[in-house]
Amino acid sequence: MKLARDFSEADCLRQLKLDDERAFDALFRHYGSLVYRFACGYLKSRADAEEIVQDCFLKIWEKRQQLREDVPLKGYLFTTAHHAILNQLRRSQHHLRFQTHVATLRPSVATNGAEYSEMEALYQAALEKLPPKRRQIFMLSRQQGLSYSEIAQQLNLSVKTVETQIMQALKFLRTYFRAHGSEILGVLLVLALGAR
Repeated sequence: MKLARDFSEADCLRQLKLDDERAFDALFRHYGSLVYRFACGYLKSRADAEEIVQDCFLKIWEKRQQLREDVPLKGYLFTTAHHAILNQLRRSQHHLRFQTHVATLRPSVATNGAEYSEMEALYQAALEKLPPKRRQIFMLSRQQGLSYSEIAQQLNLSVKTVETQIMQALKFLRTYFRAHGSEILGVLLVLALGAR
């Protein structure tokens, strides 16, 4: 493998496909700091940017056999980084929206800690009634902020299956809250956790 100053994407790609770790190291040395600065510019967090860099290069290594020779490695890296950054921003926004709704719930709906605890217990009880796989999908989406495609990939399911499971979970939860006389919690669920 050539030294970094003589870096050649074509050579690097050929060597990567031969499982050459030196080629991977050269690729990282050549583009790692650029991807980091790119991610940091959007995320404003060194830790998050470092995680994006690790994820991008891990994907390159995992998919090294499928990399196309007509697609520049730099382009592939930055496209992967761009998608990862958008997903991270989406998760952050989803988490912020959820926390905002929960924060507004306390003063406007629950006049004391006991009422809030009772509503939270009802929510947890409803979650426990969901079938295990549906509950797992729902929690990955609504509590961890993963996109449907990320959940599908993680659980080896189709995106359509994930969508269907989440819609069924939301339908069940609304019905459960109505049956237990908590219409306001059903409304909160739709507002804070509704389909994205």
